[in-house]
Amino acid sequence: MTNSTRQKLTALTKNAALANKLAALQAIDIELPTIFIVHDLNTMTVEYMSPRGEQFLGFTVNDLKSLGSEYFSKFFNPDDVADYLPKVLSLLHDNDNDEKLVCFFQQARASEKHEWKWFLSSTKIFLRNEQNVPSHIITNATPIDPQYHITSKVNRLLQEKDFLKKNEAFFNMLTKREIEILRLIALGKNSIEIAFILHISEKTVVTHRRNLRSKLNVQTSYDITKFAQAFDLI
Repeated sequence: MTNSTRQKLTALTKNAALANKLAALQAIDIELPTIFIVHDLNTMTVEYMSPRGEQFLGFTVNDLKSLGSEYFSKFFNPDDVADYLPKVLSLLHDNDNDEKLVCFFQQARASEKHEWKWFLSSTKIFLRNEQNVPSHIITNATPIDPQYHITSKVNRLLQEKDFLKKNEAFFNMLTKREIEILRLIALGKNSIEIAFILHISEKTVVTHRRNLRSKLNVQTSYDITKFAQAFDLI
């Protein structure tokens, strides 16, 4: 058997395996209250999307395939990518377990004329190639009903996470004593009270407060409280 023949047989086997898994998915996806998307990792394109997803985006699977990698920028909020892309990459790097999955929030919309809609999504490996390397992943995306106020909470969580990323380096500049004082300021303690609690002079507290404002680049008590909340000091 020539190498060419072997490659053709391997391709046929791979295509048959993919077709069988997609057929099994298609048999049930319309009954499930969620959207399924299968991505080809070799081409970074959509291999399959369930009818609910096609309806939401207003595109057929063939339309989505023709978009190529533009699919991601066209329908999804780029601000969310920084949160979930490392999780997906980690899944593919640590790929010895097909049952492992990653979960994340993401926003999608059919076009710029539509409002962003929040989804709770989870992704896992769907198929492997002949080298046992993941070739396809499957994602299910479940819409979040805004009437339960979950979307606003998700927004606050993501904003806080973004705040952490932007200010982690500044926070790490603080000494242990400055962190203690930061927490007490956020709790509403004045310099005299802080001095009494920490058994230091009021002058020392004033100096630490000045250093805190300089290192964190904050001006108001609200800014101080925001740091304390974001870094779980209160």
